[in-house]
Amino acid sequence: MARLPQPLLIASLAFGLGLSAAPWLRKPPAASVPKSVQAHFSPKGGCTDALVDLISSARKTVQVQAYSFTSTRIAEALVAAARRGVAVEVILDKSHRAERFAAVDILARAGVPLLVDARHAIAHNKVLLVDGERVVTGSFNFTKAAESANAENLLILNDPDLAARYSENFLLHRGHSEPYPGR
Repeated sequence: MARLPQPLLIASLAFGLGLSAAPWLRKPPAASVPKSVQAHFSPKGGCTDALVDLISSARKTVQVQAYSFTSTRIAEALVAAARRGVAVEVILDKSHRAERFAAVDILARAGVPLLVDARHAIAHNKVLLVDGERVVTGSFNFTKAAESANAENLLILNDPDLAARYSENFLLHRGHSEPYPGR
């Protein structure tokens, strides 16, 4: 009699014994898998282009949590979205209070609501939420250097359930943030 490899033997025994519903044999529920995922990498991997395109597609809301925000292209895309009637909000790390960044000034001059999260040692989030459906996260800071020089990653996840969780977290941080002091 031929000997079956161990994984095949275990699976055969499990099915033979009616254990096909064993947790380790089940597929994860479809709801736990995002509808679509995009991955981008830098340097020069199109992360900024992907963010600008996503912001340009926003119809209702864009919520941003940014540790470092110096990209004028991303700032200009957010301003354009706000001018189209999209509700745009940005929470920044407290380092933005002391330093001058052109991108943040672009947002402030356009009247985009800016807050500073000073409750934490650093507000290290790099998150952008669009229309309560799409989540952007990863190591990618919203900076020119992140696109052109750094090794960074950016994930875009089309998953309303995940977006709702991130939005709850955004609201939590918004609740303890202070208005951006402006210049």
